[in-house]
Amino acid sequence: MKSPKLPFLAAFLLFCTFLQAQETYVLNGTIRDASNNETLSGVNILFPDLQTGTVSNEYGFYSIKLPEGEHQMLISYLGYKSISTRLELSSNSTRIFDLETASENLAEVVITEDIERLNISKPEMSVNKLEISTIQKLPVIFGEVDVIKSLLLLPGVSNAGEASSGFNVRGGAADQNLILLDEATIYNASHLFGLFSVFNPDAIKNLKLYKGGIPAKYGGRVSSVLDIYQKDGNSKKFEANGGIGLISSRLLMEGPIIKNKSSFLVGGRSSYAHLFLKLTDNENSAYFYDLNTKISHRINDRNSLLFSGYFGRDVFNISESFQNTYGNSVFNLRWNHVFQKNIFSNLSVIYSDYYYGLTLDFVGFNWNSGIKNLNFKYDFDHFVNQNTNFNYGIQATYFAFNPGEIEPNSETSGISVSQLTKKYALENAAYISLEQTLTENFSAEVGLRYSIFLRLGQEELNLYEGGEAVKYNERFGIYEKADPIGTKTLDNRKIEKSFGNLEPRLALAYTINEDESVKLSYNRMSQYLHLITNTSSPTPLDVWAPSGKYLEPQLLDQVAAGYFRNFLAQEYSLEVETFYKKLQNRLDYIDGANLIANNAIEQVILPGKARAYGLEVLFRKNRGRFTGWFAYTLSNSEQKTPGRTAAEPGINNSNWYPTAYDKTHDLSITATYEWRQKWDFSANFIYQTGLPTTYPTGQYRFENLTVPVYAPRNSNNLPDYHRLDISATYRPNSKADKKYESSWNFGFYNVYARKNAVSLSFRKNEDSMRNEAVRLSIFGIVPSITYNFKF
Repeated sequence: MKSPKLPFLAAFLLFCTFLQAQETYVLNGTIRDASNNETLSGVNILFPDLQTGTVSNEYGFYSIKLPEGEHQMLISYLGYKSISTRLELSSNSTRIFDLETASENLAEVVITEDIERLNISKPEMSVNKLEISTIQKLPVIFGEVDVIKSLLLLPGVSNAGEASSGFNVRGGAADQNLILLDEATIYNASHLFGLFSVFNPDAIKNLKLYKGGIPAKYGGRVSSVLDIYQKDGNSKKFEANGGIGLISSRLLMEGPIIKNKSSFLVGGRSSYAHLFLKLTDNENSAYFYDLNTKISHRINDRNSLLFSGYFGRDVFNISESFQNTYGNSVFNLRWNHVFQKNIFSNLSVIYSDYYYGLTLDFVGFNWNSGIKNLNFKYDFDHFVNQNTNFNYGIQATYFAFNPGEIEPNSETSGISVSQLTKKYALENAAYISLEQTLTENFSAEVGLRYSIFLRLGQEELNLYEGGEAVKYNERFGIYEKADPIGTKTLDNRKIEKSFGNLEPRLALAYTINEDESVKLSYNRMSQYLHLITNTSSPTPLDVWAPSGKYLEPQLLDQVAAGYFRNFLAQEYSLEVETFYKKLQNRLDYIDGANLIANNAIEQVILPGKARAYGLEVLFRKNRGRFTGWFAYTLSNSEQKTPGRTAAEPGINNSNWYPTAYDKTHDLSITATYEWRQKWDFSANFIYQTGLPTTYPTGQYRFENLTVPVYAPRNSNNLPDYHRLDISATYRPNSKADKKYESSWNFGFYNVYARKNAVSLSFRKNEDSMRNEAVRLSIFGIVPSITYNFKF
């Protein structure tokens, strides 16, 4: 007679065998550049037999859970040779892969279909990426490679005209962009009042611009995030590269401290056009300089330390009696650590300092202002399995605002020390985000961020009747400053006012087939800092102010939908997106507002609202000797400041009016052609609707004065903007094995010398005694030549 236990035992053994066959293990590691050990982000790691894969994060780290056994592994990254290998997995494993740079004529077609599917199906949209190698080929003014100017060639990105600082994204203001360099905030991203950006292209590893669908780990600005990472430094061998141009030069050096373990990077730039002015009778000068540095140390496979810094200054002199100095200083200490094979962490302590100073010798005083912040953040990437990834973390930032300080610069100046009221704030946030593959065709990223902003105490906070710092004069029909009825002083360790906001994020992707998908995103963002400016382009004199008793935080909601398509094995790609965004508590200024050295800025501002909507098209040719893209944006950006009561007219009679940076049409065509490996030819063509402005429509006489009558605010436009730029790059020693490489870049900015209007002013012609419009333009045709080298 058979024992009744035998069938049960057999079933149990069969079940255990099944479990053993289904056992999974974690494969993780780092993807690096084989030539210098630089980590690579955004690398595709695929397993075709399992129909799964992952992507390396910002620090080159990847992690994925796989079943036990042998699998085909494919690794691919643009500009590098692909790796195809067989991997035997019988336990948790750490593998580092080094990718070699692809040769110029190498056409990598391996795993194209799998890569396309991974990119198409990923729930990421409204993100623009530009390779530094692409940026370096684009024609730019004075031949100075410029990250910000290159972004302007993409859909949804514009600025306030030539030689303007900052940039605008999807109808947002320049101060609504979060600009990060190695996670540190850059408050002013321009040199020489917008002529160049502060980013040395030789020091940059990668960059991403998020215009919508912004992940939950980012916050503090409502329009976009520009996330830039510096190189870690070559830990294999010493290298140096740089360039010599007509008005500026640069040099970057990197190399190992301990070979294959630690490295350094140091780079500098400086302009010197002002030195030529000394050869003439011109006593004025304007120049900039900056320094990038980084030290990286890999303790072991699970731990790394990185220290990075940036220091930049602009100096503007007028006859040695007026000097303007401004710039950024940032430092970041990071610790990367891997927990339990599938959890990657990044702990950062970050310091940012933006300084603005004036020396006015003709009146005998110095003016100093700025903003400083100290930031602590701890971020985690948790790779649960091939279908589920979590990101979560905490952040805390302390702010100190110095609106302005006056001090005498000599004993005989007669100026006494004066300090505008300093302000302090603390911003904390926690976030969690889940990226989930739901089905073969459907994936989602869901996130939630909670931010708390604490406005800390200050000396002499003004108090007003009814809590309103602006009053409406019904007799004259104008807004005026309200008179304070008292002041309040509160220790800066105590909370004067607090704000808290939930910021949900959502991104969905539905794959139609291997070549096309549709995506949808929503994000809510909060911004607690305000740039006090009444110009369309930020200037160094603008100051930042925190939200508080009289300034509410800006709150933005944005939805976007898009269609994405790859053609001919990803040789061509098409992205079409539409967006709508609305903004609460956008600052507007009463007529005649004085913003400079104003110790009661609340007396000249009113809260308003803004909205923007549009359509973006980006068509790219990604491979071959001829590459480039076509970018077009059709959009509308408006704002409105209604009256606080029925008796008040608000600004512009409470009607919607175009923002100062609204551009209905924005077209960019960019093309690059490689000829015989020694020559690269590039061209840009740009066409934009002219910026909004306000023209006078008439005039009247009052007590022997001529008073102009203006049209509604921003109801007119400057003439349309367009120009053509071309450049050619010659490489005399184009072979890859050369120890010394060099190239010459020749360019022409604004080839047909279009006189694009920066502004229009009106005056009376003294001869004809008639009113006339005068156009101000900055650049005609501008030639450039730059010599670049590397050894």
